[in-house]
Amino acid sequence: MKIKNIKAREILDSRGCPTVEATVFLENDLYAKASVPSGASVGKYEACELRDGDQNRYGGKGVLKAVGNVEKIIAPKLIGQDSDFQICDKIMLELDGTENKSSLGANAILSVSMAIARAQALYEKLELYELLKNVSDTSEIKFPSCMFNILNGGAHANNGIDFQEFMIMPKCCDSFSEQLRISVLIYNNLKKLLNENGFSTSVGDEGGFAPKFNKNQNGLERYALDFIMEAVGKSKLEPGKDVVFCLDVAASQFYDSKNHVYKLNGKEFSCDELIKFYGNLIQDYPIYSLEDPLDENDWDGWQNLTKELGEKVQLVGDDIFVSNVNRIKEGIDKKVSNAVLMKPNQVGTVSEILESISECKKNNYKTVVSHRSGETCDTFIADLVVGTNSGQFKCGAPARGERVAKYNRLSEIT
Repeated sequence: MKIKNIKAREILDSRGCPTVEATVFLENDLYAKASVPSGASVGKYEACELRDGDQNRYGGKGVLKAVGNVEKIIAPKLIGQDSDFQICDKIMLELDGTENKSSLGANAILSVSMAIARAQALYEKLELYELLKNVSDTSEIKFPSCMFNILNGGAHANNGIDFQEFMIMPKCCDSFSEQLRISVLIYNNLKKLLNENGFSTSVGDEGGFAPKFNKNQNGLERYALDFIMEAVGKSKLEPGKDVVFCLDVAASQFYDSKNHVYKLNGKEFSCDELIKFYGNLIQDYPIYSLEDPLDENDWDGWQNLTKELGEKVQLVGDDIFVSNVNRIKEGIDKKVSNAVLMKPNQVGTVSEILESISECKKNNYKTVVSHRSGETCDTFIADLVVGTNSGQFKCGAPARGERVAKYNRLSEIT
């Protein structure tokens, strides 16, 4: 079915920041919408998110240029084309002509790419995840293991905790609905514990609690993990057996590139010292996954880290790979990490994120489909993780509408 028209508009994400929503209309009057998220902790090598720069509108973060690019440049090239997102993605990539999509903006391109994929699924009378399964040659569909963010720090909270996300992953479940139930139970018990100890239960960007802890001699990260351990216990669950922990360290946020040291808990760590710190941490707590434990440019450090801890814990590369297939290939060649975070807006088209997931699978690297801190209620990534059988999913706490929308979509699918 041919594309009849494409419209776009400026909407707000979960942080009150402008983003792009696109609507694709087909000639049979079917239509589909998609909106793109935005990150706060952004890797240097991500595709370009086009912003207006006009300080009189949203502090320069408006996206009217990207909206205009959709309607004035992209739409004229795609109107009359078949509603096949892979074909349309190629056209948009050629139209942009840059490596990082700085001409049209990854936010403009991705909104259209996602909307066309939805429209294609509608026309073919498929669920979106079924379409993605078919085009990615996924052999089977399983519900993913989810990382539920229950405590925030770093760039998502501004509360003095250097690590960005403290997540739980239920392991004692044979359904997604049971994962969700357990995560909500632990989340609410953590809230009670924080209240009882006089700490705030306001939340960070991704819905996890963002308490401002007093300084602790063992480090704020350990203090936070101790609270989570207690919350798991109060939920009548066993840490390490029923529930494991996943951390998004976001080490680039506290790396001093000038002096080549990591500044954590008011102390300075060399790369080797930080690797030892992580080794001690995973001995003391049931940590299953470490995301971005080192800086995005520290390839040598990542190699050493993978040699030291790669057999003991999942090491997830986000900022170092930015979902880019060429950077992922480099990481595989250098034996860096053993898992990759997948964020569609880091690359800018559905086709490219599918290519990156495929490359990881071919090389036995695990994949984690992920949200961004600035989200919309779009549920595309829930279909993506199921349709590609990526295995793992993170989209924040079991709270806040833009996060819950994705969990509810997973419930609907699974």
